[in-house]
Amino acid sequence: MRTDLEQVFRTHYAGVVAVAARVLGSRDSAEDVAQEVFLSFGRSSVPADEAGGWLTVAATHTALNLLRSGRRRSAREELAGDGPTAAPDVADLVVTREERSSVRAALARLPHRQAAALVLRHSGLSYAEVAAALDLSPGSVGTTVRRAESVLLKELNRHASPE
Repeated sequence: MRTDLEQVFRTHYAGVVAVAARVLGSRDSAEDVAQEVFLSFGRSSVPADEAGGWLTVAATHTALNLLRSGRRRSAREELAGDGPTAAPDVADLVVTREERSSVRAALARLPHRQAAALVLRHSGLSYAEVAAALDLSPGSVGTTVRRAESVLLKELNRHASPE
């Protein structure tokens, strides 16, 4: 294992969990993602001074992959006849959860690069940091994020229940 892992962990853990939690909506799942990301970092040769960006991108990709696999699992469970679990009977809570769930499901349907750019940018990374993380030109980050927002909105509207 790396000798700098403890310091990198102490410095970046909260940020990694925050990024994963934004994607997944669950602190418990985000902590699982963080554990996986730090294990990968521990096996990597990424310099400690580049750890922040690397960890943020790894957390984003890992969380998006988990989100996508969860969507596939839900589809399999529905086909098997296992319905979704009932939410508490509190209207505001249900609406909020449904909205977040809809956004996460739509985010999981976006192309991976667009979803990652959107999550990274809205997690506070600069255009230059997003560009470096995703191997894009800095000038294309804004376009990628705007397209991702547009596709996300279309996905949300397409899957919105008629009222």
